[in-house]
Amino acid sequence: MTRLRVVHTSTFRYAGPVIASYNEARMTPVSQSGQTVVSTRLDVQPQTWSHDYRDYWGTAVTAFEVLAPHDALVITAEHVVDVVDRPPARASVSWDELADAEVRDRLAEFLATTSTTEVPPDVVTLARAAADGLDPAAAAEAVCRALRDELEYIPGVTAVHTPAAEAWAARAGVCQDVAHLAVGALRALGIPARYVSGYLHPRGPGEVGETVVGESHAWVEWWVGEWVAFDPTNRIPVGSHHVVLARGRSYDDVPPLRGIYAGAGTQELQVEVRITREA
Repeated sequence: MTRLRVVHTSTFRYAGPVIASYNEARMTPVSQSGQTVVSTRLDVQPQTWSHDYRDYWGTAVTAFEVLAPHDALVITAEHVVDVVDRPPARASVSWDELADAEVRDRLAEFLATTSTTEVPPDVVTLARAAADGLDPAAAAEAVCRALRDELEYIPGVTAVHTPAAEAWAARAGVCQDVAHLAVGALRALGIPARYVSGYLHPRGPGEVGETVVGESHAWVEWWVGEWVAFDPTNRIPVGSHHVVLARGRSYDDVPPLRGIYAGAGTQELQVEVRITREA
């Protein structure tokens, strides 16, 4: 078991006064198999009203508004989470079972393409070649590894809403791009897949007491009789140094902050994630 303290601070500074702001924050982890939330808080300055709820995908959401004039907005999420390595997946279902009408209906949302996960024909060809002769569980991991081998990790060449096809054309991107490509390729093969956002300790579990600059991260889960989590960017199973925040069809379902405001444009956005292993 690994206990991680995560402090995620987002600071927005505006070119002039903002008179009203309405937002949704998806920055709070929830307890689930392999992950127990010990404590959590979300602080917004300034703030006039907030409301917590779970969205359609099961993500914890804090809706808040700021109705006083302000030239900066600071959102601090702090969590202590116990995480354990996930046990190995059990035996995979067959391709015929994945093609069953009941399965495809029940998991239809994780089989449909979206604007950011639709992949071009050559990605489908690569996925089919990687999966050839394998059962769905082994095929899913092989597809993720094959895609990652073709993509260079380069920050700044894409944005969070960049379609997977554009990242593939550039053969470059970051974790969101790798996750979108993997989700699209798996769905093209008939394997239900979903996008996961969270945090990653960059040094594995890390040393107890050491605080490091962490990362907001993205990975995938595929369904082969059960949901299996894999980090295609780092080519590893999701483990005790990953903290899950949200799941959905793509990044569009899980942004850490979404909202609108009335006032001057954003002058500066600063994001900092710091992670400390406490046990």
